[in-house]
Amino acid sequence: MPGLNRYLRATPAGKLRVDQAKIKAEENLDGKYLLRCSDPHLSAEDIALGYKQLLEVERGWRDMKQIIDLRPVYHRLEERIRAHVILCWLALLLIRITETTTGDTWPQIRRELDRLHLGTFTGPTGTFQQVTALTKPQRDLLAKLDIPAPKQVISLQPASR
Repeated sequence: MPGLNRYLRATPAGKLRVDQAKIKAEENLDGKYLLRCSDPHLSAEDIALGYKQLLEVERGWRDMKQIIDLRPVYHRLEERIRAHVILCWLALLLIRITETTTGDTWPQIRRELDRLHLGTFTGPTGTFQQVTALTKPQRDLLAKLDIPAPKQVISLQPASR
């Protein structure tokens, strides 16, 4: 493997051997990063924070394509392209705010809220719409997000005579 040849050395007889000294030197650097910055006035903490934020931005773009299920959309007008990008960005922002507020991941939050359904029921006396009863995890999520629980019965329409 090309990346591992730096740990090998050739003996005078031409045999390859593992260079334990190079392995030991590399072990001393495990888990450490070297970050360079063109601004000499930034502190080490600010540089590291900027690097972490870069990783979050890259994660955000990856999530925007995967979690939000962003597919190719073919817009021709510039204002529609801008609107599409802004809507995707707002969706990602909403996801991030929800994750940080609840301390949970978006797939888990979405899985829990996907269990909430609205049913429409029709009978001889009329039609009504009702939301399924909230589970404890759903109530906890809504409480953490400071969202009031939905009413159990959404609408009632008596049958026409």
